[in-house]
Amino acid sequence: MRIQNASGNGYPLFIKGGRSLSNERGIALLMVLVLTAISLAVMAGMIYMITQSTIMSGVEKRYATAIEAGKAGSEVTYDYIGTRGSPGIYTFSPGITEACRTLKLNQSTSNWAIGTTCPANSDSVTIDPLDDTTYDWSFELGTAPLDYSVFAKIVDTVEGNSAADEGLIKTGVILPNSGEIQVQSIPYIYSIEVHTENSTNSAEEAKLSVLYQY
Repeated sequence: MRIQNASGNGYPLFIKGGRSLSNERGIALLMVLVLTAISLAVMAGMIYMITQSTIMSGVEKRYATAIEAGKAGSEVTYDYIGTRGSPGIYTFSPGITEACRTLKLNQSTSNWAIGTTCPANSDSVTIDPLDDTTYDWSFELGTAPLDYSVFAKIVDTVEGNSAADEGLIKTGVILPNSGEIQVQSIPYIYSIEVHTENSTNSAEEAKLSVLYQY
């Protein structure tokens, strides 16, 4: 049985015992739109993941470079301590006063004269490159555009008895007798903070905490 539309043109809107043809077309269109939306969402998610992966890869590479610069800066710091403040670095720049650095290199933390000879924050682990009282010395590593500024600071010293050249001398030029007591060598132990950052982009930075035995 056919039911004519209002215009009487004879086109069927409904078929008895069946479904509306226009409803079927609407459902098909809706399914296409839903599938299209899902496809777009999947593509957007993939693009976002790829973009974030690229960004994270770049961040990790920059951080890895800063870490390597920090390790190199630590090696220079060891040289600074080993030579008691006279490393062969032409770009070396002092932070705190020489008198304070001498105390930090040779005396226990309790003897640093904090607040007089040394700044009040001398034993703080915080380093601010813009405040030269927060680090003991600084220097430059590398060449542009991969040049890094290194800021180092001794935050704690445990005093030992090792010498500045070849360590503690235990014996003299004569042979020791059986009753001689050998002096035990006790090394200096330094807790050091190292802050490294790209000279042109301070966002590329790394911080290291080092325990150094000398």
